[in-house]
This record gives sequence, C-alpha cells and structure tokens, in this order.
Amino acid sequence: MAFTASNGRTQTSLSDINITPLVDVVLVLLIIFMVTAPVLQSGIEVNVPKTRTVKEITEERMVISIDKQQRVFMGNDAVNINEIAGKLKQKIRDPQHQSIFIRSDEDVPFGAFATVMDAVKQSGITNVSIVTQPLDTHGKSR
Repeated sequence: MAFTASNGRTQTSLSDINITPLVDVVLVLLIIFMVTAPVLQSGIEVNVPKTRTVKEITEERMVISIDKQQRVFMGNDAVNINEIAGKLKQKIRDPQHQSIFIRSDEDVPFGAFATVMDAVKQSGITNVSIVTQPLDTHGKSR
C-alpha cells in the first residue's frame, strides 16, 4: 500500500507484523496456566486404606469422601453429615439401581464411617462400595 507524504514523495507503509510481543504474551499466559492447573485439580485429600482386591471405578458415580478431619464431602462439595440422606434423595432418581462410593481416610474412626454409611442407607441406596488402594506386589503398602 502506497501513500503520498506532505512533501510530495510516495512512500510505502510498514506492513510487517512484529510477532515478538505476541509470543511474549502467549508464553506468559502458558506459564500462568501451567502454574494454576494443578491447584485447580487438587480435590479432597483422602488417604484410603490399602487392600489386596480393588475394583476399578469405570463409570461416573456419586462419591462421598471423609477426610482426616472427619469432614464429609459429596463430590467436591462439603456437606453436613445430617443432610446426606436428604441430598442423596434429591439427586438420585432410582435409589435401588444407583451405587455410591465412599472414600474414607484410613485414620477416620469407624464410628464416623458408620454414620455416613447409615445416612446413605437411609436414602434408600443399598449398593455401597468402599474405595481402597491396591497393595503393591510385595504385600507392602505404597
């Protein structure tokens, strides 16, 4: 593209795009996403017990977690232990065919685990599985 300057000379415009600032911005954004992505996926920290037989979770199911401080989570949302049955009744349409997974830290007292299990049973769900980790091949826990 050409244009005429005030002194009567014909000049061409600079049509090259300088991509250095674009690359800089993209690299900064990449670093920001790389740093924040692991933080967003942290989830609930539960150290589940280790057993010899472990069933893999193949479908998306409702998971109730109990962490080391005995806080109860339904999915990733904190929930009062007395409200579990009501919330499960709201979320689940067919309790006879629905299965629930319970993840409990191995340091949680059995009484807290039994209370959560009872609340799940009160909602009408009878298919309850306990999430564990497999033992390694030498019989020692990882």
